[in-house]
Order: sequence, then C-alpha cells, then structure tokens
Amino acid sequence: MSKRSVTLEVDEALLDAAQAEARRTGRSEGEVVELALRQLFGESLNSVVERVWARNTSQELSEDEALSLARSELEAMRRERKGPDKAAS
Repeated sequence: MSKRSVTLEVDEALLDAAQAEARRTGRSEGEVVELALRQLFGESLNSVVERVWARNTSQELSEDEALSLARSELEAMRRERKGPDKAAS
C-alpha cells in the first residue's frame, strides 16, 4: 500500500493522546493515527472492493463498476454513521 505525507491541524489533547499511545505501544505517531483512522472507517477501501468482488458471483461487474459500487457503499456507511442530524451538514 502506498503512503503519502500529510499536514493536519489536530486538537492538542488528541495529539497528546496519540503521542502517549505511541510511547506506550512502541509505535510511531503515524502508526497510531493510521490505526485510529482504520478503526473509524472500519476497513480500507481495498478490502471493501475485495468484498464486492467476492459477492460478484451471479453477475459480472467490471473493475470500474465494482469500485464505483464500493465507493457508494462506503459513502452510505459514512452518512449512516453521521446520523440524521449531521447528514445535512
């Protein structure tokens, strides 16, 4: 999996907690942040695509169609997690 550098503004309390977790577990701060993001989103887009392909037994989807379906499902999951009050924002 490819990685890229990012610059983010993060609440100091969250950053302090991430740094403490990194020290406690022996991980880098980047690993702690990546783990937190993976836990928030549940799974990577790649594993969503793999699940779509696994279910693709009755009809043939192109790779583009499968990716589009996976993205749609991921967006629906994110909207669902936000709840009805936050979905409009």
